Amino acid sequence: MTIHRRGLVVGVPREAFRPSAIFLSLVALMIASGVMAWQHFGNVRFDVFLFVVSGWLVSLCLHEYGHAVLAYRGGDVAVAHRGYLTLNPLKYTHWFLSFVLPLLFVLLGGIGLPGGAVWVDKHALRSKLADSLVSAAGPAMNLLFALGLSVPFIVGVDVSGHVEFWVGVGFLAFLQLTATLLNLLPIPGVDGAGIIHPWMSYPYRRFYDQAAPYGMFVLFALLVSPTIKRLFFGAVFFVASLIGLPAYLYGAGFHMIRFWSDWGN
Repeated sequence: MTIHRRGLVVGVPREAFRPSAIFLSLVALMIASGVMAWQHFGNVRFDVFLFVVSGWLVSLCLHEYGHAVLAYRGGDVAVAHRGYLTLNPLKYTHWFLSFVLPLLFVLLGGIGLPGGAVWVDKHALRSKLADSLVSAAGPAMNLLFALGLSVPFIVGVDVSGHVEFWVGVGFLAFLQLTATLLNLLPIPGVDGAGIIHPWMSYPYRRFYDQAAPYGMFVLFALLVSPTIKRLFFGAVFFVASLIGLPAYLYGAGFHMIRFWSDWGN
């Protein structure tokens, strides 16, 4: 029998719920680089680069944490023992897919690619609803992050005095939107399909389980298509307009973080 006390499971050490030093360092780097961009310290484009990259890595940790904390609440206590609730990226099972590859897509393509790293024991979850919520929690964290970053633009903050900083904030918000929408696609292995997976009939669940390892390759193939990419970004800009995020910030931010593009000019 599992005994709960104040929402914690007896036998799980408190250290399993404390943010890791790596995650806190990423948050500190995000704040410090944001201040540097605000103050135009040194090369401001490099400051914005650091701000966006560290902020993106923070959001990836929060995305995986969203999966883990809902799994823990849903009955999979083992996620705490695996270290997933410490927001430590070194605890994830596929650090390359969850961090390196998404970071490359941000720098080379300006797309917030979803990662996949937290292993959840679905048999330990209490219900189909809990299973769906675990999958939905990741993109929900990205969306909340995007909304938080968009607040200054929604309330009409004057961005003229610190343009580079606000461009970085806006671009980071756009990355969260791209990650949210990509994660909600009903492709096996992606969170969108994971949300509906518990409610599928057995033949469809079996197909999902067989196709899930190749889902990221399908996603890559879709993003390579100019038509699909145009439709996707049309959806991103539409959602951005709904939350008051100016479209020009995307192009300006993508240009700014590629500070090396001016070398040799």
